Amino acid sequence: MTSKIKLGVIRETKNPPDKRVPVTPSQVVILTERFPNVDVHVQPSDIRCYTDEEYNYLDLNMKENLSDCDILIGVKEVDPKALIANKTYMFFSHVAKKQPYNRELLQEIIKKKIRLLDYEYLTDLNGQRIVAFGRWAGIVGAYNGLRARGIRTDNFNLKPAHQCKDMDEMYAGLKKIKLEKKKILVTGGGRVAMGAMETLSQLNIREVTAEEFLNQEFDEPVLCRIDPEHYVQHKGGMQFDLQHFFKHPEEYISTFKRFTKVTDIFVACHFWDPKSPNFITKEDYLDPEFKITVIADVSCDVDGPIASTVDASTIAEPFFGYNPTTGKAEPPFTNLKNTTVMSVDNLPGELPRNASSDFGKNLIDKVYPSLFGNDDSGIIERATITKDGKLTERYAYLQDYLDGKE
Repeated sequence: MTSKIKLGVIRETKNPPDKRVPVTPSQVVILTERFPNVDVHVQPSDIRCYTDEEYNYLDLNMKENLSDCDILIGVKEVDPKALIANKTYMFFSHVAKKQPYNRELLQEIIKKKIRLLDYEYLTDLNGQRIVAFGRWAGIVGAYNGLRARGIRTDNFNLKPAHQCKDMDEMYAGLKKIKLEKKKILVTGGGRVAMGAMETLSQLNIREVTAEEFLNQEFDEPVLCRIDPEHYVQHKGGMQFDLQHFFKHPEEYISTFKRFTKVTDIFVACHFWDPKSPNFITKEDYLDPEFKITVIADVSCDVDGPIASTVDASTIAEPFFGYNPTTGKAEPPFTNLKNTTVMSVDNLPGELPRNASSDFGKNLIDKVYPSLFGNDDSGIIERATITKDGKLTERYAYLQDYLDGKE
């Protein structure tokens, strides 16, 4: 008889703590029914959005010591000191882009001969990610942008998203607000941007084209979502081609400044390549025609394409004021000449129950068949960063980073 695979759900050890879970209590039941070769063990935690009592109610296996588990799953980076040698781990490791703050984590993973799977690199045969929290980042990010606008103008007051029980309560709050005739701009076309559009659709405001947004005035609030073709152009005048832009971003210049002259609330949900042009420079904020009062930078590329994103903010303190003269952050809502910025980098953590449920379902449907069975389509292989104390071939480019040489 084949021995069962023991799957351990670890408590989150990163600080500040994250309340999300990779599998909800009800999903543990579904998982074990669908994959009878798997036993699930849950490490107790007092910070999860789903309490230990909710797991215990369903008679699930709760235990502190997970050292006998084969596979350990969490959400955020694991504290290096908490890693158990010779196990398979799956979490968002944030090492594959050579993030300096996680070099020690990768070094410990190699030292302990851990097989590391990273959610971010679970992709289909076309290279598309199959599990992500991006939609929820957009949903909460757009909400925070509206909340900032209400505080800034003192026209309405929205409860912080993390104080709402779930998305339904958060959206119910949007029904009570009324925006003035403002222009709201969303950049991007992926999961994050679509999440933002979900939230903004709750306002039942008119959606307009980029041309209308730039050139017309309206007696009502309007919404516009734009793709790269609207905010960059080729240096040589070549007709815009999205795939060419993705492959050769350095050949393009920004045309975004024209949007800064007509936009009131900017919800940034785009993917940005460091080789591509910036959206808003420090100089742009000093232009007398600059109109943006609130920037909800969901993408949150610090010191990146939006100059006012000088730092990542937190769920507890999501807003700051960007002083265009000094180029520095100040306390929010103290100076109306400042641009109000929201740059929380873990937005899905504000609606942890909704986000966790959505994420866990995708794992069950799209990942676990390969993880617990045959990886015929290479989903697990493509996401495996380390194995047997070494980087895998796909991630061999991380060697100098791992060795501290860059």
